[in-house]
Amino acid sequence: MRAATLKGAQRVVSACMSPPMRPVAARWLHTPSACPAASVLQSSSHNSSLLRSFITSSRPRRSAIRPMATAAVELRAGPPAPPKEQVLTQDPANNVTEYIYSRMGINLHHQPHHPIGIIKQAIYNYFINKHPGEFTTFDDMFPVVTCEANFDEILIPADHVSRQPNDTYYVSSDKVLRCHTSAHQAELLRKKLGGFLVTGDVYRRDSIDATHYPVFHQMEGVRVFSPADWEAAGMDATAFAEKELKSSLEVRYQKSRWVYAYNHIFLSCKL
Repeated sequence: MRAATLKGAQRVVSACMSPPMRPVAARWLHTPSACPAASVLQSSSHNSSLLRSFITSSRPRRSAIRPMATAAVELRAGPPAPPKEQVLTQDPANNVTEYIYSRMGINLHHQPHHPIGIIKQAIYNYFINKHPGEFTTFDDMFPVVTCEANFDEILIPADHVSRQPNDTYYVSSDKVLRCHTSAHQAELLRKKLGGFLVTGDVYRRDSIDATHYPVFHQMEGVRVFSPADWEAAGMDATAFAEKELKSSLEVRYQKSRWVYAYNHIFLSCKL
């Protein structure tokens, strides 16, 4: 149930807002099946203003794109950035830059009219309505986590490439800017939660290009089943979990090109 949905949607919306892509953006917004992000946008109660903002004239006038950014982003209080001295430390291992620190506390996922905020709320609503009382949502967890939480507790080997300073922002020798919302999994499972959704900004030392940026968003979905659940259904644990997942999501299994490094199967999900 891991969702790279927000990151993928963020890329789609960024592409749609790029000046050379204006005619494509209009086409996608009129064809929900071709653009998951646009499909969610159209299902929002704020769709009319968003559509007016995103569908622009094909004439190459810069004035046409200025309202898009202001209309799509509505500032809303979210967790503030951590104190600067807690991120840009004097520790020899620290490799966080001023630029990365300046991205903290922007909280796009807290802005109700921003595409990321809309997608987040749509996913929250889906699971909360489908499984009332089973999911707790978190979208303000502290982004500085221990190496143990970020790596060890999700079974990333000690010699794994993702632990290298080239890939991860280290605050100190034992703390990092979270590379994924998975860094909060074990913490929340220890609180005996049966299901939860975690949304947040995450940080990786990616070079900036058309499809990569060092700050992006993820959502983590976890649901816990007990032996009583699958025994009552007359199934083993794996078959029961598969059945429950398929009943919640339409999925297309796609092996990631990073499978050798992360050993994950990523899901493209249609809610």
